[in-house]
Amino acid sequence: MIVVAQVSDTHIDGGPRATERAEQVMRHIDGLTVDAVIVTGDVADNGSPAEYEIARKILTTRHPTLICPGNHDSRGPFREVLLDSDGDAPVNQVLRVGTFSIVLADSSIPGRAEGRLDPETLTWLDETLAEAPGQAFVGMHHQASTIHVPYVDGIGLRNPGDLADVLGRHSNVVAVISGHAHTAGATTFAGLPLLLGPGVVSTSLTPYETEARPPVTLDEPPGFALHVFDGEHLATHYRVVPHQAST
Repeated sequence: MIVVAQVSDTHIDGGPRATERAEQVMRHIDGLTVDAVIVTGDVADNGSPAEYEIARKILTTRHPTLICPGNHDSRGPFREVLLDSDGDAPVNQVLRVGTFSIVLADSSIPGRAEGRLDPETLTWLDETLAEAPGQAFVGMHHQASTIHVPYVDGIGLRNPGDLADVLGRHSNVVAVISGHAHTAGATTFAGLPLLLGPGVVSTSLTPYETEARPPVTLDEPPGFALHVFDGEHLATHYRVVPHQAST
């Protein structure tokens, strides 16, 4: 059995609102019994070192944690502050929990809102899955499938076919996990579940719920996902953490 908590889109900007919401979610998760925590991008809002310093404190937990960048992140400061490394190459990482692998690929394009998996990332993903000792989750920031939120679909993953080709070569992949959409949701991609983590900082709405542009609400409480896999059956549970603003 593996239980993975997913946090996404904290958009730490130095202001109290984003900070408090992220702190509340992480405090809640820190009290849970999970095997790992993944953060699927847009950690910072502007990609500044100061934002990542705040995020580093907030995202530190007693659980093994893996973090990938999103389109609001900047690879250089991300690496320097969160990973104690340097460079601006794609941030691709893997975490092993026993024989289970959690593989996070960098789908960000520096300076752009939409996503793409670079050739080096696709090669890394292919090799990492081939070397995995057992089953695996594959995660990234941008969603690879249409979710019928036009605002989000317009800035999704631009080369889903390349990802599908890689996944098709590896029968050990259980599911694809993404952020970016700011909504709890589920669809399919390449014959696999595609699970969307809710946004901590805000929630996206479908065209059937609002005519606002952009279709985003700040009124919903922050949320997270729990992905539970027993070796055969996968279940995802979405939870919200009632937000209490500081006084």
